[in-house]
Amino acid sequence: MLGNRIVIGFVPLHRYPFDEKWALELKKRFVDVIEKEFKNVELVYPSENDTKLGLVTDDSDAYRVVELFRNRGVDGIFIATLTFGDELAGALVAEHFRKTPIMVVATKEPQILPGGFRRSDSFCGTLSLASALYRRKIPFIFGGIVFPEDEEFKKQFNNFIRTASIVRNFIGARIGLIGPRPTRFETVTFNEAKMAEKFNQRVVHVTLLEVIEEARKLRDDDPAVSRIVEEMKKQIDVSRTPQEALYKQAKLEVVLRNIVEREKLSGLGFRCWTEIQKYYGISPCYVLARLTDSGIVSSCEVDIYGALTMLIQYTASLGTTPPHFIDWTIRHPEKPNVFLAWHCGNAPPSLMQPGCILSYHSIMYRDVGVERSYGTVEGELKPGIVTISRLVEYDGEFKMFITRGRIVDVEPRVRGSWTWVEVEDLDKVYRTLIEEGFVHHASMIHGDYVDAIVNACKLLGIKTIVV
Repeated sequence: MLGNRIVIGFVPLHRYPFDEKWALELKKRFVDVIEKEFKNVELVYPSENDTKLGLVTDDSDAYRVVELFRNRGVDGIFIATLTFGDELAGALVAEHFRKTPIMVVATKEPQILPGGFRRSDSFCGTLSLASALYRRKIPFIFGGIVFPEDEEFKKQFNNFIRTASIVRNFIGARIGLIGPRPTRFETVTFNEAKMAEKFNQRVVHVTLLEVIEEARKLRDDDPAVSRIVEEMKKQIDVSRTPQEALYKQAKLEVVLRNIVEREKLSGLGFRCWTEIQKYYGISPCYVLARLTDSGIVSSCEVDIYGALTMLIQYTASLGTTPPHFIDWTIRHPEKPNVFLAWHCGNAPPSLMQPGCILSYHSIMYRDVGVERSYGTVEGELKPGIVTISRLVEYDGEFKMFITRGRIVDVEPRVRGSWTWVEVEDLDKVYRTLIEEGFVHHASMIHGDYVDAIVNACKLLGIKTIVV
């Protein structure tokens, strides 16, 4: 499961004969700012007992820092050239963590001393460091020329820790596949072998039969079932849903949470129609909504790349905001840059405006009957800025579509979990989706995480298409 504390290794680079006192002052300022401003970061850096004056100036210092970072299990490497910086020492550390997110910053020059003596030359030395990393094909993020107190540095470092969170949780992710994909939905095909090869990921296959049989074994008075039913009653209006359907929802949730724990899953994709309605008697949308709300990202229609997109967004938020799995559904009838972000009833309750209800499925009831289709969260999402993205793969190449939008309060209203979203240029967005092979599913999260996702994709070897 996601841990939102990020461990960052700080490499304070210095080169003799530049100003040692200035380097030490800058190191302290970086440490003070990061420890004060970023409470979710554990900063690891060399002390005077580890290296000469706690700076990194040569290979000997670098090897000690590598050992320190390995022992502390860092999630990201932050390299600052406090003066000119020793490029080979910085490159040596980076070589040992080439699969770990790396951020490099240059530092601003202090005042030139009387007599015309320069103290730092970080502007110059950072070019040497960057070229050394480029030569070794070590990907990194450049955070600019900064002082630690600069708002630009804080912005860049904030994006970096989110990038580190994405990479830490994406590499090695285990995604549950609950049932086969819908037969007529080639949209949700995925390449399990490439996931393993590129990202060390695993798809854990679980049959719907196992899930349904385990749910049927649970009694209504099972403590876990009773607790979930009470949570549901407090969470949304369940007055229109029969008690039997509510208890079936709770039992399904118990089983899925047990599978997640047993298999150490990062998320799952669920076969949500129509077998679950026919053979178990509910729609699972609310259960998927609650799982996502609790940090177990859950996609509909067994969309594995959809679940991975949700995981990227959720970890970009450091586990503070759940995403919503959506369709690019329709264009607004009167507003050309507004589209309907919708799905059947799976929005996390924490994202919903007051007044949402638990109801029957607005589409599946035609096939299975109203009584077997209860379980959709119906209502409108809260307003705000959103990030919309989608991961796909063709011929072994992974790519990510990313755009920003804004939830707008306009009519008409529809069934399901929904909201109207305005983007800058919907024609351009739609043409890009069409021409680049992106599918009708996406993930949407409240907040602007475009930069963090772009940076993570760069480090992961995922092509980005930002509109």
